[in-house]
Amino acid sequence: MTERLESLEQKRESLYKELHQVGDFRRGIISFNYRKCGKKNCACAQKGHLGHPQYLWNSTIRGKSYAKSIKAGPELQKYMAEIENHDRFKQLCKEIIELNEQICNLRPVAEMDDISELQELKKNLKRYFMKRYKKKLRG
Repeated sequence: MTERLESLEQKRESLYKELHQVGDFRRGIISFNYRKCGKKNCACAQKGHLGHPQYLWNSTIRGKSYAKSIKAGPELQKYMAEIENHDRFKQLCKEIIELNEQICNLRPVAEMDDISELQELKKNLKRYFMKRYKKKLRG
């Protein structure tokens, strides 16, 4: 069991190192569509023309939607790399959480020999949870 625990801890450390190497990231997606500019003499005003290509970064942050027009080229590449880094960040976080849960399940529970210490701990825990319960009732 300790060998398995040690191997899981080593794997967690390697995931932490990978997480450290993720770099800059941002959430969101890149969408591509065509827009007509509205100028009468422009090629996009002619019948059958799709319009000008446009790249948009879209994201919802704390319930609010954001969109930003992105220029094709280096700016688009930067945004795409940052979004890929965010996806990698989320995947690593998920793996770390799952690994930590396995580690927590394998770690032994501390034993208490002193009965008075155990009773004091139970009292403190009861007070802690009763405070939280009373806050829920009031709130």
